[in-house]
Amino acid sequence: MRVLVVIPAYNEEKNLKRVMDNFLKICPQFDYIIINDGSTDGTEEICRQNQYHHIRLPVNLGISGAVQTGMKYASQKGYDMVLQFDADGQHLPEYIQDMVDYMVQEKCNVVIASRYYKSKMPFGMRTIGAKLITAAIWLTTGKYLSDPTSGMRLYDKRIIEQFVKDENNSPEPDTLSYLMCLGADVREIKVKMEDRTEGKSYLTPVNASKYMIHMLMSICIFQWFRDRKVVL
Repeated sequence: MRVLVVIPAYNEEKNLKRVMDNFLKICPQFDYIIINDGSTDGTEEICRQNQYHHIRLPVNLGISGAVQTGMKYASQKGYDMVLQFDADGQHLPEYIQDMVDYMVQEKCNVVIASRYYKSKMPFGMRTIGAKLITAAIWLTTGKYLSDPTSGMRLYDKRIIEQFVKDENNSPEPDTLSYLMCLGADVREIKVKMEDRTEGKSYLTPVNASKYMIHMLMSICIFQWFRDRKVVL
């Protein structure tokens, strides 16, 4: 099975070298591609100096555009699986092989690295939105995801092709809900994640609120107007 690790990176000059050193040390068996998403800092220079495999996007497309780029690259190169892996240091490469092994064993379509699988999601301002999104997915699909906002996800070949042919798909919870409505088998495994230590997350309190509202509306309303004749 050929696995490609897709690493979206936007202005991650403070994290990228450390993240890649750790990834290459722990997971030398996996191919990777960094998607430099129109960074305006030294991200591109770091990629070139260290001869990282990367694609430079001339403008910032956001996480959806970066992952779509990675999916198209994986499809063109014939990969069987794509794992989305953040460049900010929160995701740990120690769990990648476990996710791949689990997908092979269970023959599922998506594996999510969950911080809360078989445990309670802590209550706080940062998790209220995630709890609401979990509830919305359960109401619309009948299935429970403990960590729907986790950005560390493994996709099989069918989902890769689904992303390629439908650019409305994004690496977000509403797409997970949509894919499950189409029949995708989405599973979770328990992992640990680190806190971001350098750089700034785009999810400020205002952006986080906008994100939550957008996700809830998309899951509960908008996705019902999407093409449901697609069969995975």
